[in-house]
Amino acid sequence: MKSWKPIFIENSKLPILLSYFAPITIHAISFGWFVWCRGTMSDVTKRHECIHFQQQLELAFAGQWILYSLSWLHGLWKYRDPAVAYRENVFEREAFSNDYVEGYLEKRPRYAWVKHWNDDRKSFKERIKRSKRDRIARKSQKKVDKPKQT
Repeated sequence: MKSWKPIFIENSKLPILLSYFAPITIHAISFGWFVWCRGTMSDVTKRHECIHFQQQLELAFAGQWILYSLSWLHGLWKYRDPAVAYRENVFEREAFSNDYVEGYLEKRPRYAWVKHWNDDRKSFKERIKRSKRDRIARKSQKKVDKPKQT
């Protein structure tokens, strides 16, 4: 099962439609055997969504969807911010912590998301700083990758 990969669907309108109902702008979403992306997927995005796919396989899909929802609701109650609740979801913590690590999926232990269940204020603050830093880095990388029009 570790070598199983989902079916990637790029340039899909599904993430755009779901973004109208979500507290975040959805770039890609993994659900079942499929990953839909509003544009083309980088290796980082594919790795991130493959981590979610492996989480879903471990919990027979429906189990992961239920626990994901409960984790998000807990975060919403705790942080009072739907975007932070998304980012602090235990499944997202594992994915965001390892989506830049090449070869992570091959070495990933089963149920690796469980170690992200514990939360303390210090690690929360560090994750928020890291996510802000990552967003800034991604934006600057997009500017570098985008050819200038004259």
